[in-house]
Amino acid sequence: MDQTLLAPNQAATEGLITIPSDFDPKETMDRLENEIRAQKMQVLCRIDHAASAAKAELKLRPTELLIFGDAHTGTLLMQSAQTTGLDLPLKALVWQDSAGKTWLSYNKPNWIAQRHGVLNAQASVNKMIALLQVISTKAVSGK
Repeated sequence: MDQTLLAPNQAATEGLITIPSDFDPKETMDRLENEIRAQKMQVLCRIDHAASAAKAELKLRPTELLIFGDAHTGTLLMQSAQTTGLDLPLKALVWQDSAGKTWLSYNKPNWIAQRHGVLNAQASVNKMIALLQVISTKAVSGK
């Protein structure tokens, strides 16, 4: 699956991966959370932005954020550049566009590393890239 496909009418955003899902937003997020747990990563928080908007009497299409990570891998990046703590743990956003299509977006690990000037952690970055590709592919397509 091409992991650089952008949503219709969405401007290209540096360092962002956005892929389409075959499932509705809730199922996509549930599948994503299950895949993260299956990979022995820790799910730290699931935030339903649409529910928060509704409490404020505002409308927002389904939009959920999942915060997750692995301390062993993330710490290696933070040991090189502590400011990576701004972008770690990892986050993934599942959202629905105006046409009703569901999307999964997350930051590229190599972009995070480059942004913060991480040195000597390419193996950890490569591990994150591969793991996110597996997790996201299973979450959006079941493959």
